[in-house]
Amino acid sequence: MNTVSRRAVLLGSVGLAAFPAQARQARTDAQIYGVTTADPLIEQRADPFITHRHRGRYYFTGSVPEYDRVVVRGATTIAGLATAAESVVWRRPATGRMGGHIWAPELHRIDGRWYIYFAAGDSDDVFRIRMYVLESALADPTDPAGWTLKGQIATEWDSFSLDATTFAHRGRRYLVWAQSEPEIAVNTSLYIAEMSSPWALRGKPTRIATPTRSWEVQGFKVNEGPAVLIRHGRVFLTFSASATDARYCLGLLTADARADLLSPASWTKNPDPVLVTRPETDRYGPGHNSFTVAEDGVTDVLVYHARDYRDISGDPLYDPNRHTRVQRVYWHPDGTPLFGVPVGAGGPILRLSPADAPSRFVRHDGATLVVRPPDHGLADTQFRFVPAAGGAEAIQSVDFPDRHVRVVDGAVRLETGPPTPVRRIRQGSGVRLQLAEDATRYLRHRDGTVVIGDASVFLLS
Repeated sequence: MNTVSRRAVLLGSVGLAAFPAQARQARTDAQIYGVTTADPLIEQRADPFITHRHRGRYYFTGSVPEYDRVVVRGATTIAGLATAAESVVWRRPATGRMGGHIWAPELHRIDGRWYIYFAAGDSDDVFRIRMYVLESALADPTDPAGWTLKGQIATEWDSFSLDATTFAHRGRRYLVWAQSEPEIAVNTSLYIAEMSSPWALRGKPTRIATPTRSWEVQGFKVNEGPAVLIRHGRVFLTFSASATDARYCLGLLTADARADLLSPASWTKNPDPVLVTRPETDRYGPGHNSFTVAEDGVTDVLVYHARDYRDISGDPLYDPNRHTRVQRVYWHPDGTPLFGVPVGAGGPILRLSPADAPSRFVRHDGATLVVRPPDHGLADTQFRFVPAAGGAEAIQSVDFPDRHVRVVDGAVRLETGPPTPVRRIRQGSGVRLQLAEDATRYLRHRDGTVVIGDASVFLLS
């Protein structure tokens, strides 16, 4: 979905009653952004997984701080998952196999049944982690009565293995997971194999990624937590890397959708991580994500966990405050995903494009606001309209929330300090941005920069 096509009109300072019925249909900021801004969505739930909507409901599961059970909750909206009742659908045995740490459950609907993939250690060795599958024939996956254990997923080696995810593509079902392969000096690499059933593999696994870059080997040499998103003729596979503290981050593998996904040569790893700690937004260690689609049926949603602080006492695995968060996935015109930064708390996020250059975006370049074609950066094009005095609004940067649009000595700047309030005034399919202190002056696009002058129309997406 090309964000350039997602243009909308937003309300200005005039009340709804002043507009005719057609104008009242203009979308709100929340409708344009398309994703709930509840932050966190769910507290103390790591490794979050949200299904696509099934029969009008979303379902959520994730790791609990006690690592002792599998939970599922459901709601008609993503935001509704925050307060939905949570059901324990499986609890670890008191002793023996699977009696140790329970990690990273995922919930999948396959051939009319529900399956939960999870990792479990043993009671006498909580880190003897292997992958297991639960099955339910009931329509409601939150009903504990339906769940039975299908058993362990057998792989090529009986070694540390976790974070199984499954997807179907071109008539074949695949499993992707993380595992410690004997005689490879890393903690975990990523593997893919075709499945013969929802709980068994067909053939030998293929290693498609191993941690080699500097951002993948901080604290531990880790590739784990795979998640798949198939769009625009490509298979995108995100994964998490490094230790589970503030160094945790997301990487990205890409394969052509027509390629042999079981061939290592089909996969290309991005040289840099795609989502990392952002102190400016107070988000640390973003990772172990999943993907869903928003209620509008088209907006892709990144689901991940992150902490609100950097410093952790003791082992990060036992710090409970990895919270579930969601934010919108954007798309570059070349068909690749844009993740930006882990956003901080606040309202809906918008991008601005001048009506005379609708394929370009307003972005900050240092303290200057410029208008440029889309590139693979995202965060410097993202803004929030936040309340200001007298019913006006201030324009806030998303990646530097302490900075706002200011008019200083006639120049438009993005800086700290008191913001310059504006009013949004509808015009056609966009808005004019009028200075609240002077109704004759507006933000204007001129020659690739944002200046003060006569009104320009800006489109919001």
